[in-house]
Amino acid sequence: MFFNKHRTNYPPGPKGLPIIGNLHQLDISNLYNQFSQFSKIYGPLFSLQLGYRKAIVVSSAEIAKEVLKNNDHVFSNRPKLYGQQKLTYNGSEIVFSEYGDFWREIRKICVVHIFSSKRVSYYSTIRKFEVKKMIQKISRHANSSSVTNLSELLISLSSTIICRIAFGKSYENDGNEKSRFHEMLHEFQALLAEVFVSDYIPFMGWIDKLKGLHGRLDRNFKEFDEFYQEIIDEHLDPNREYVVDEEEDIVDVLLQLKKKHSFSFDFTFDHIKGILVDMLVAATDTTSATTVWAMTMLIKNPRVLRKVQEEIRNTRVKKEFLDENDIQNFPYFKALIKEILRLHLPAPLLVPRESSEKCIISGYDIPAKTIVYVNAWAIQRDHNIWKNPEEFYPERFLENSINFIGQDFELIPFGAGRRICPGMFMAVASLELILANLLYSFDWTLPHGLVKEDIDTEMLPGITQHKKNPLCLVANIHI
Repeated sequence: MFFNKHRTNYPPGPKGLPIIGNLHQLDISNLYNQFSQFSKIYGPLFSLQLGYRKAIVVSSAEIAKEVLKNNDHVFSNRPKLYGQQKLTYNGSEIVFSEYGDFWREIRKICVVHIFSSKRVSYYSTIRKFEVKKMIQKISRHANSSSVTNLSELLISLSSTIICRIAFGKSYENDGNEKSRFHEMLHEFQALLAEVFVSDYIPFMGWIDKLKGLHGRLDRNFKEFDEFYQEIIDEHLDPNREYVVDEEEDIVDVLLQLKKKHSFSFDFTFDHIKGILVDMLVAATDTTSATTVWAMTMLIKNPRVLRKVQEEIRNTRVKKEFLDENDIQNFPYFKALIKEILRLHLPAPLLVPRESSEKCIISGYDIPAKTIVYVNAWAIQRDHNIWKNPEEFYPERFLENSINFIGQDFELIPFGAGRRICPGMFMAVASLELILANLLYSFDWTLPHGLVKEDIDTEMLPGITQHKKNPLCLVANIHI
């Protein structure tokens, strides 16, 4: 039975068709932009009917605060979607698990033992080592006057850093394994963004099978499950060889917790695998995508590029490499990071939430089990909040104290409230270290024959906002 918008105080929205509602109207490849256009017609809070499921879309900072802060306890659940549940071991992790006692405990495990400031600092040696390797590789490109495919290089770097932190190994030197791993990861990310008709119209689930979605999902899940199990078995091997001064990886931490700690639930290998899913997909995807966008916007805006390079190169002591402590002294660089996260946030619609009970938002009645999309992309480009919001202008953050840690609802690239991204500081640490050293070590130009207007800003479909076409630039070593 559809929810009758006319007889209740329900948010307005586009008129749908019987049974399918608004599903046929949605452009999955550009949903955040489409929602932004809908909000100009129906207002900053509008409704959708997705088959048999109700949904609302939030497109203003004021209403986002109502949802993510004032009514956070009501909107801390996740909608159960078939593909996401399958790939995350039925929500045996933080991102897609159901809100409740289990989520509180699994989140506490991760916040205390994985994403704490102490743990983020602990892995700084890995980040530094891998970024240095990338700089050396780009230096070889510079010496041979060859073009650097930054998109490819940054995806590889991000996955290597996370694999070393999470698994204690990387696939950088094994071409076949590296290629297989990246293919699996790409398919995983594509499946997370897929729409399964059965989630919205259960009796039409045959369409998913006809499209081959179930087969793809089963194959990818099996491949990753075997991959995670192999990693766990290696860590459990009593004959495992340890390297002197080797960092304790995330699998080590989780296996020790499984062995030594008691929880209110049976902490199984599936929970460990679920947490690894969050680590691998969220951290790898978002860091590489955001760094590519940063370099894209800088190449398109030479004034900003010159200004940030002057700041980070104006150090009293000449260094070969900037470490994480150096970066804390660069206010314009910090403003640049905020501006990138404003214009090109990792997940434009954040991760959808679901109401656990009936409530009132912005004067409208919102029923229980309503899916909630927070269009952070629209909020962070809102003309009512930002002056010239489409302009790339880091200086705007030198003039205010707005930050991205979930307290200022004008800037929420990592979400806010109970379900804010727990890995935010680990992701930002990698982003800052990579970008600062790319700018410190090299002068960047476009390949011969290209001008800045030739650099496109088209995006690939998916949960994460990836640049559609690879960013290829020429690096010149800064002396």
